[in-house]
Amino acid sequence: MTDADNNSNGGGCDCSTLSVHKTVDLPRSGLANRKPKNKKSVTTALRLVFALRRSVADLKLDDKYDDCFLLRWLEARNFDPKGAEEMLRTSMKWREEWSINKDDGWQPPQVLVDYMPSGISGFDKEGSPVVVLPFAGFDVCGLLKSAPPKDMVRFLAQKLDSYLEVARQSSLKHGPKASQVCCIVDLTDFNLRQFTWRPAAEMTINLLQMYEANYPEILKACHAINAPKVFTFAFNILKNILTGNTMNKFIIYKADPSKWKPALASTIDSDQYPAFLGGSLRDPDGDPRYLTKINQGGKVPKELYSKNDKKITNSDDMTLVNIKKGDKLYLKYTVTVPQSFLRWQFKTEGHDIKFGILATDSENIQTVIMPIKKVACHEFEEIGVIKCKHPGEYTVVFDNSYSFIRSKKLAYNIRIALPVKEKTIGTIDKMVNMEE
Repeated sequence: MTDADNNSNGGGCDCSTLSVHKTVDLPRSGLANRKPKNKKSVTTALRLVFALRRSVADLKLDDKYDDCFLLRWLEARNFDPKGAEEMLRTSMKWREEWSINKDDGWQPPQVLVDYMPSGISGFDKEGSPVVVLPFAGFDVCGLLKSAPPKDMVRFLAQKLDSYLEVARQSSLKHGPKASQVCCIVDLTDFNLRQFTWRPAAEMTINLLQMYEANYPEILKACHAINAPKVFTFAFNILKNILTGNTMNKFIIYKADPSKWKPALASTIDSDQYPAFLGGSLRDPDGDPRYLTKINQGGKVPKELYSKNDKKITNSDDMTLVNIKKGDKLYLKYTVTVPQSFLRWQFKTEGHDIKFGILATDSENIQTVIMPIKKVACHEFEEIGVIKCKHPGEYTVVFDNSYSFIRSKKLAYNIRIALPVKEKTIGTIDKMVNMEE
């Protein structure tokens, strides 16, 4: 993907289009240096900001919620005063419910601190903080298996607030043009596979929606570098979640340093970002990853996973069975419509079990769709989907033949879903159904 490719699909823009500055004599506000993105005049924008501040006076916003902060909510709602006010009030209520602003001594689980990749390396040429995200180190499945989802939400909010505070402090010196965040996302080794696990897909969607609803217009530019071809699918999914304003700030480059290195250097001085990205920053021992400031994340060790000790009980949407020691359970499903989906959801109590899927066509030829192998579904519920490209009989196998001691209590929900048009597929289902 080149810049030209990016602009042709509406997914990005040149950095110079992201922030247009105009200086006029407007006392008491720094908005003079930040022209609104929808071509509103600075004077009109300033008037709307003052009006919004009066409308939400009852919220008693503290000093850090300055004019640039209020402008972001107006921009997010295309300068609709009522829409901006409603969005801001909803966000403040969310902050109260999640104790985002409350100094209650909450500390995130250490696994999030250690394995959530990101960090500020420095500042761009306009004073905006530069956040680096080495995406290869983002083990969303491992993090979900190690920390409660609510802690992930609060931790991300804590991170975003800390980045915004750095931007706010920088804007006091460099002006409003520094009040947003510049991001570099390294997509080396990007893998869609982990996002096809439904809990991971759902959490990713939830975090992105939380970002859009509560942190509008904080992004100045997002340089996504070393993007593999498969990222195209993920980018199309993002279009269903993020607003057009946000998507237009993505500048995507394939794995061609001759293209993205000059682009980064044009907006960020080399001593403000790590050497592994083309900058000059290194750790004292010479490590180009700049671990001093940039958490690289990584694969979460299984010993950090939380254990699921819940007992399996009857439910309306799950079938409960007992598979005897040394036995197998075969569940047959007939697919008549090509491109249908076979979805599964299952868990066991106390011990693992083998799982796989076979297909038999009209000529009675059997094909292995998913090899039968052990699944640790006693620790975490297993959820997934495959596309049944051809009609035939599909057999789901639960195999306990390897166990000569224990029977396995299994709860499962397996169903066939007819193919649907791409535009009508739910966003989460799109992520789950993506194939590399």
